[in-house]
Amino acid sequence: MKVKDIRQMSDGDLLKKEKELKSELFNLRFQLATGQLDNPMSINVVKKDIARVKTILRERELAVGKEA
Repeated sequence: MKVKDIRQMSDGDLLKKEKELKSELFNLRFQLATGQLDNPMSINVVKKDIARVKTILRERELAVGKEA
């Protein structure tokens, strides 16, 4: 997921995307524990996507705080 795509999403969409990514991370960890995961690097990709979404949400939160 690209940062440009994330920035175009609304706050509600970002929160929904964060929940989806967290559930995907849970599933990937479960697959890793049971030995069914083919690509362990996918865990890192999902974790970085979660971090990107959280970063954009925090930037928007701080921008709103400065305006007020």
